[in-house]
Amino acid sequence: MTGEALSIELESGGGRRRCLVAHRAGERARMVRFVLAPDGTVVPDVDERLPGRGLWITAERSALTEAVRRNLFAKAAATAARPPADLAERVEAAVRRRCLDLLGLARRAGCVVVGFEQVEAALEAGGVGLVLTARDAGSQALKLRRLAGDVPLFSSLERAELGRALGRDELVYVAVEAGGLARRLERELVRLEGLVRGTRPSAPGGSGTQEGGDDR
Repeated sequence: MTGEALSIELESGGGRRRCLVAHRAGERARMVRFVLAPDGTVVPDVDERLPGRGLWITAERSALTEAVRRNLFAKAAATAARPPADLAERVEAAVRRRCLDLLGLARRAGCVVVGFEQVEAALEAGGVGLVLTARDAGSQALKLRRLAGDVPLFSSLERAELGRALGRDELVYVAVEAGGLARRLERELVRLEGLVRGTRPSAPGGSGTQEGGDDR
């Protein structure tokens, strides 16, 4: 586990949170907030809206597992804490929902293009904030990765999930226009990739792609 595993809100607020394990601040955007319910249950607060003292953990499955194993929630809060056995799965599901909700918002705002050729053309024209390829995308995803350059590319969502979020049956390639929605979505996708890492096989290079598959 990295030194940024468990953190607690800095009194000064802002974009960083102090890590109790490493005794230094880490990026809030790469963390997940938790609070304790009145009965001591550990509750993920991925929206960062629940009242109470915030306990922050790096958005990595291994960090969540380590925090539960070492009873770090209780140590940080100085009181009894009961994390659910499936805490990592709950957090991943909540962050995944946020990603799909933001994709839906981007579609309604007209900020999305879908399909390999359309995404390729959008990248060549410029103005793309991020690209998504389905986790089981075909080999064309490697071409998009090279073409994307510095544009963030993510591959933690399934083609059925992308399709549902964007009003289709299935989708493999999606580009989101640069802007506020793309920045918000990027934050959630970064967290999601940390949470799914180690739970599913990835192709070499971290692209999440594999040979074959129907490209859409």
